[in-house]
Amino acid sequence: MADTPIVLVDGSSYLYRAFHALPPLTTSRGQPTGAIKGVLNMLKRLIKDYPDSPMAVVFDAKGKTFRDELFEQYKAHRPPMPDDLRSQVAPLHACVKALGLPLLCVEGVEADDVIGTLARRATEAGRAAVISTGDKDMAQLVNAHITLVNTMKDETLDVDGVKGKFGLPPELIIDFLALMGDKVDNIPGVPGVGEKTALGLLQGVGGGLDTIYADLDKIKSLDFRGAKTLPKKLEEHRDQAFLSYRLATIKTDCDLPVGLDDLDIAHPDREALLELYRELEFKAWLAELLEGRDEGVDDVEGGKPTPVGDDEAGGSGPAAGREDHVILAQADLDSWLGRLQEADAFCFDLETTSLNYMEAEIVGVGLALEPGEAAYIPLAHDYLDAPAQLDRQAVLEALKPLWEDPGKTRIGQNLKYDISVLANYGIRVAGPLEDTMLESYVLDSTATRHDMDSLALKYLGEKTISFEEIAGKGAKQLTFNQVAMEQAAPYACEDVDITLRLHRELRPRVEAEGRLAGVLEEIELPLIPVLSRMERTGVALDPERLHAQSRELETRIRELEAKAYELAGREFNLGSPKQLGQILFEEQQIPVIKKTPKGAPSTAEAVLEELALDYPLPKVIMEHRGLAKLKSTYTDKLPKLVNKATGRLHTSYHQAVTATGRLSSSDPNLQNIPIRTEEGRKIRKAFIARPGYRIVAADYSQIELRIMAHLSEDKGLLEAFAEGRDIHAATAAEVFGVPLEKVSGDQRRSAKAINFGLIYGMSAWGLGRQLHIERHQAQTYIDRYFDRYPGVARYMERIRTQAADDGYVETVFGRRLYLPEIHSQNRARRQGAERTAINAPMQGTAADIIKRAMIDVDAWLQAGEMDAWMVMQVHDELVFEVEAAQVDAFIEEVKGRMQAAAELGVPLIVEAESGANWDEAH
Repeated sequence: MADTPIVLVDGSSYLYRAFHALPPLTTSRGQPTGAIKGVLNMLKRLIKDYPDSPMAVVFDAKGKTFRDELFEQYKAHRPPMPDDLRSQVAPLHACVKALGLPLLCVEGVEADDVIGTLARRATEAGRAAVISTGDKDMAQLVNAHITLVNTMKDETLDVDGVKGKFGLPPELIIDFLALMGDKVDNIPGVPGVGEKTALGLLQGVGGGLDTIYADLDKIKSLDFRGAKTLPKKLEEHRDQAFLSYRLATIKTDCDLPVGLDDLDIAHPDREALLELYRELEFKAWLAELLEGRDEGVDDVEGGKPTPVGDDEAGGSGPAAGREDHVILAQADLDSWLGRLQEADAFCFDLETTSLNYMEAEIVGVGLALEPGEAAYIPLAHDYLDAPAQLDRQAVLEALKPLWEDPGKTRIGQNLKYDISVLANYGIRVAGPLEDTMLESYVLDSTATRHDMDSLALKYLGEKTISFEEIAGKGAKQLTFNQVAMEQAAPYACEDVDITLRLHRELRPRVEAEGRLAGVLEEIELPLIPVLSRMERTGVALDPERLHAQSRELETRIRELEAKAYELAGREFNLGSPKQLGQILFEEQQIPVIKKTPKGAPSTAEAVLEELALDYPLPKVIMEHRGLAKLKSTYTDKLPKLVNKATGRLHTSYHQAVTATGRLSSSDPNLQNIPIRTEEGRKIRKAFIARPGYRIVAADYSQIELRIMAHLSEDKGLLEAFAEGRDIHAATAAEVFGVPLEKVSGDQRRSAKAINFGLIYGMSAWGLGRQLHIERHQAQTYIDRYFDRYPGVARYMERIRTQAADDGYVETVFGRRLYLPEIHSQNRARRQGAERTAINAPMQGTAADIIKRAMIDVDAWLQAGEMDAWMVMQVHDELVFEVEAAQVDAFIEEVKGRMQAAAELGVPLIVEAESGANWDEAH
C-alpha cells in the first residue's frame, strides 16, 4: 500500500544491543539464544505497530567495505564478534526469513548504506520510510519523509526530534560526526574536538565543514570555550576532518539486489518456525503456533524486552544485604590486613584503567573473606572532588606479602589478568590459586560463557551490575579511575562477593565429578602463572621485514587484480559476489555448483576452491583473497601491536574459550598464522630472537595420530609407532597394497590425508574432494583402511555409542567434552556432533599434554638452570628464546620433558630445532 511507510530495520544494531542488554539465555544443549529472542521481540513489535507496511531487515555482510579502502584503520579497534553472538547469527537469519521478512546482507557496504539507499529511493518515490535503529549515525538520513524509531527506548525522531536531541538539523549530523570522530568505528575526527566543541562550532557558524573551512578566522569570535585555539587545530587536521566526513557519510546509491517493490512481507513459514522454535526452545512462541494463535511480543514493557529472572535479581538476596566497606583510612586498612593474615584463603579483584595487562594501572582492590561482606580499597580515583585515598604504593606494599605468601589460597575470576597486572608493580603472586572462570570451564566448556556476569545469572540467579551501567558506553565511556566512588565501590564489592560465592558453588561441583578435579588442579590452575609469564615476556618482532613483505604482497595483489581483469575480459569488483557471479556463471558459462538461499549462484570460498581446480579465474580470485587477508591480518597489523615500552609483541592466551581445552590467543591471534604457503612462512621469519639468542621451536610429532593409536589400541597402529615407522608410508603400504619401500610420494600424501581425515570424521565425499578422486574410490580407500586397522573402526563406533549414552566424551586425563547436539533432530547437526565425538578426545588429550608440558618446562626454567624463556604456544608447538651457547643442551632437555608429559601406549616424539627466527627453527 503506497500510503503506508516502508519499515527498514537495522538488524546489526539490534543484534549487538540485544546481546549486551539481555541475559545470556541458552538452550538445554548450550546454544545461546538471548540475542535471537531480543531481536525477534523487536521485530514482532514492529510488525504489530506497522501491520500493513513493507519491511526489510538489514544486516552487515561479512568482509571489508569501501570504507576500509578509504581508511585502513576503520573499525580497527573493534574486537572480533564474541563466539556466543556469532553462533546466534545464522539461526536469527533463519527466523527472520521464516517470519516472511525480506532479509538483506550486501557485501562491500554496511547495513547503514543499504538502509540509506532504500530510504533515499522511498523519498524519491514520495513514500514515507521508518528506520528502526539504535544507531545515532542514522539521524543524518531523517527528512520530511524519513523518521527514526528506537524500539529499545520507545523513541521516535523526525526532523524536529533530531534537532531537539542533537541540537542540530539532520543535514549537519555528518559534519558533527566528522568533527568529533567516533572511537567505536575508529573515525579519527579532529583531535581535541569533542561533542560540546563540535556542537558549539556548528551552531556558531550555522553551516558544515565547507562553511567552517571557508573562514577559519571567524571561529575565534565565537562564544564558547576553546574557540580561539580551534582554527589552528582545524587547519592542521583539515584532511583528517574531510576523511572523517566521508567515513561518516551513509552511502545512498548502493547497487542492491532488490527494489522497494520487493519488500512486501510474505506469509510466515509455519513449519520452518515450528522447527526453529523447537530447536531454540522458545516455548511460548511454539505454544502460540501450535494453538493457532497470532505470535505476540512477550516480556515487553515500553518496547524494551524485560530480562528473564529480573524480578528475582533485584532488591533481595545476599546482594541486597551485603555489607560493603570502603577503606579510606589507615586504621581500617590495618584491621583488614589483620583479618587477611589470619585467613587461609581470600578473594580479590583488581579494578584497573585498561583490559590490556601490559598497560593497566591499578585503581583499586576488592577483597572478600566471607560471602555477604566485601571491602574496596580505592587507590587512584582522580575525578574532580574524588575523596582522599590511601597511597597506592604503600597499600600495595602492605598487601604484597599476602599475595606472595605460598601458604595462602587466592580466589578470583580470570586471575591471570590480575596476576599480570600485579607483576607491573613488582608483585609475584605465589601459592595455590582458585579461579571461578576455570571451575566453570572445566565443569562444562560449552554450557555457557564463563564471564562473571553469566556465571552469576546461571549459578546464583543474580543479575550483576554491568560496567556500562557505572561507566557509560561508547566514546563517552569512563575509565575506572573516573567513576564516582558511589558507583565504583558497590561494583567492586559485588565483584569479589559474587566471585567468592561462585567459588563455593562451583568448586564442590567440580570435586563431585571425580576426574574433573584433577583437570582443574593439575592442569588448568597451575597453568595460570605460566601463561602470565609467557604473555609478559612476549616475543621479538622484525617490523621492517613485515613492512617489506606488505609491499611485496601489495604488488602481487595488484598483479592478480590485473590478471583477473584479463581473464574476465573487463574490470570488476573482486569483492562483489554479484559481479563475480555474473562473470563466472553468465559470461563465462561455468557450471553452477551451489546456490545461495535466495537462489543465486554461490561464490563462497568452498565453491571457488572447487572451481579453481578446473578454471583459471576462480584460482586467481582465491589467491587474491588469501594474500589480501594475509596482508591485512598480519603483515600490516603485527608491527602496530608491538609494545612501545618492551619493543616486543604480547598476545593474550585464553584458557576458557575452545570446547576441547586447546588454548586460543588474541591481539594477535598466533594460532592462525598460515604455514602451508611460502607467504605464510615468511611471516614466521619476522618472529626473531634478541642478539645473542636463538629461537627454538619444539613440536609434538603426529600427536593426535599417536593418541588415536593409544585410544583405539589398534595392533597395526601400535606396532607402526612402536617400531618408529613413517606412519603415513605405513598406512599407504596397507591401503594401496604395496611394499613399504615401494610407496610413492603421491601414495604417502594420500595416506596422510586419510590418516588425518578419518580422525576428524571425514566422509568418503570429503576425502574424495580432498584427493580429487571419485567418491566411490575414496570409499574404497576408507574400507581398506578400516580393514587393515580394525581397532580404529571399533573405537569410532564405541565412542559414538558412548557419546549418545552419556552426552559427553573424555580425554585421557578426564577432561569432559559435552556434545549438546548428539541427540539433535537435525541429521546434519547430529552427524557433526558424532564427528566431534571421534576427534574431541584426541584434540583434547593433545591440549592436556602440551599444557602439562608447559607447566613442567616452566618450573624447570624458573629454577634458573638455563638462560631461556618460553615465548609462544601454537597448537602442538612450544617456542623458546634461548641463549645461543646453551641451545644444544636446552633442546636435549626440553625434548625429554615434553615427551614425558604423558604415558601412552605409543612413544611421544618431539622434534626441536633452532634458528635466528621462528621459520628457521623449523
